[in-house]
Amino acid sequence: MNVVAQKKSVAFYTLGCKLNFSETSTIARDFDTHGFERKEFDDVADIYVINTCSVTENADKRFKAIVKRAQKKNKDAFTIAVGCYAQLKPEELAAVDGVDLVLGATEKFKITDYINQLSKDEPAQIHSCEINEADFYVGSYSIGDRTRAFLKVQDGCDYKCTYCTIPLARGISRSDTMDNVIQNAKDIASQDIKEIVLTGVNIGDYGKGEFGNKKHEHTFLDLVEQLDKVEGIERLRISSIEPNLLKNETIDLVSTSRAFVPHFHIPLQSGNDEMLGKMKRRYRRNLYTDRVARIKEVMPDSCIGVDVIVGFPGETDAHFMDTYTYLSELDISYLHVFTYSERDNTEAVLMEGVVPQNVRKKRSKMLRGLSVKKRRAFYESQLGKEKTVLWEAENKEGFIHGFTENYVKVKTFYNPHLVNQLQQVSLDSIDDDGIVRVTVV
Repeated sequence: MNVVAQKKSVAFYTLGCKLNFSETSTIARDFDTHGFERKEFDDVADIYVINTCSVTENADKRFKAIVKRAQKKNKDAFTIAVGCYAQLKPEELAAVDGVDLVLGATEKFKITDYINQLSKDEPAQIHSCEINEADFYVGSYSIGDRTRAFLKVQDGCDYKCTYCTIPLARGISRSDTMDNVIQNAKDIASQDIKEIVLTGVNIGDYGKGEFGNKKHEHTFLDLVEQLDKVEGIERLRISSIEPNLLKNETIDLVSTSRAFVPHFHIPLQSGNDEMLGKMKRRYRRNLYTDRVARIKEVMPDSCIGVDVIVGFPGETDAHFMDTYTYLSELDISYLHVFTYSERDNTEAVLMEGVVPQNVRKKRSKMLRGLSVKKRRAFYESQLGKEKTVLWEAENKEGFIHGFTENYVKVKTFYNPHLVNQLQQVSLDSIDDDGIVRVTVV
């Protein structure tokens, strides 16, 4: 059966990170050029593409439910799995009822080359490479709404963190060329999108593998300097950067930048040096403290988000309380809390000192509670100040929402003329829902 001739609509579902969203968008544009009609995932479509994630156990489990959703809409549809989980466990995905095609790390950008070969009468096809073959770069950016775009600048990772499967799923660290990144940014700007969020697996490593070699042709600082000059982009945001790769020069440049906003997301994972060693992180607590202090010194109103893992093997109550106390006292704005989950083919899965699930959940709950307090305190510190908001499209119960440059979520009464506009506002008060009410300056 010729799928392209007869199957003309496609829908997409993305699990996981901003990087996945940028790559789903690139895959979707390939379908557009082949004449497919784009549908919402809950619509009836001829092909459903699911971009998978492997970071948490939860993401793995959700995949089956999403396939079931697609099959409920159209049992004759073709379902295709791509992404990190598809690279790590292709046979497992292929065995899920309703899945017709599984594509690994290098194949996912060539879906339209494979769909002519599909038939509902045959077992699911698997096309996945050895991960050491994932050594070339495919540029991507996503436009999920009119307001912001996720721009991929780097892929893969050369770090060996003991809990992480990303190097197994995405391969070695490699970068887009500077020219491509700048051109993609210009393309995004031409579509009247006001904000770009830089994404990658380890974006501070930008420049490695830019032209297929290991040495750095450019650095992350070079990238930031060049992007800051792109006309038409009002805001640039760094999504997440390793503390050991966030240099003073980059922090200083952001503080005086035309477009880069005072918002950093910096993975910590543990506030205890012994745990950081077991995780094989490339820094210790002192360096993290120094990075936060440097940011706050030059950008006192900056927003700093933190990733932290609870329940890592060997984490005692004392280790956890060390992390909790450290974060309580640190001048940060919010936490992303991850409950450790065992992943095949990682060093951590073989480690002693497994933390019981109920203890992991308790620690996670404590840190999530701390995050709520931290965000509230940060918002309160911003009340009475004037900031710039980029308004989003959705009408939520009569309100329009947006984010300030330093990532305070705000709202005012809905006005369609505000959508995708930057507006000077005064931060007045925090509503019952934790969102800041504003008035126009």
